[in-house]
Amino acid sequence: MWQALYEELAPRNFVVVSVALDSGGATTTRQWIEAAKPTYPCLIDERHLVAELYGMVNVPAGVWIDEGGRIVRPSEPAGTSDAFRTELNRTTKQMSAAGMEDRKRVRGAYLDALRDWVARGPASAFAMSETDARRRVPVAHEEHALAAANFRLGYYLHEQGHREAAAPYLAMARRLHPDSWAYRRQTWELEEPGKAGSATFWAAVDALGDRPYYPPVELGARDGV
Repeated sequence: MWQALYEELAPRNFVVVSVALDSGGATTTRQWIEAAKPTYPCLIDERHLVAELYGMVNVPAGVWIDEGGRIVRPSEPAGTSDAFRTELNRTTKQMSAAGMEDRKRVRGAYLDALRDWVARGPASAFAMSETDARRRVPVAHEEHALAAANFRLGYYLHEQGHREAAAPYLAMARRLHPDSWAYRRQTWELEEPGKAGSATFWAAVDALGDRPYYPPVELGARDGV
């Protein structure tokens, strides 16, 4: 979807910059990037620095930045919803018709909002004022800084071959920042490849209860998804 949107809006000086939050680096992400054949910049963030800087706790997340470098919309789910929790067959990995329709609706609303912003700039109903954007930026707590430090140390030890020594730091990152699914998936994957998509993941999702995995996005005064 991003390649098509980029090709559509590139004449208006719109650029997509994709960042893969993946501690596996190019080894695990290159095949997916090459398969997509993107013509926009694709970066790989092994240490989750972008996530720390922009308050990203899950993927896909989007941040809108204007020509002057101002954040117009802080990090938020980018065209996705929680439909997978009830509409995805966990065995076959197939989405139901209702789930596909919900995905289409949410994605369409998000992309249309982006188109409106690119066309109308600050006049778009989906462009936040500086005050509103600041209000939406996730608040960084001391626990989050400690989680980042533990994640980096655990990642370093793991890369140096000290898996047992890395384990408590990776686990601590999850405990200190439980809302970060990026930390959860990456630390699980470092501990045991494939674990991030296993029963461990689904048990954590189910434990959310009524809380969202992808918080609903309030796109603007006119619409919401």
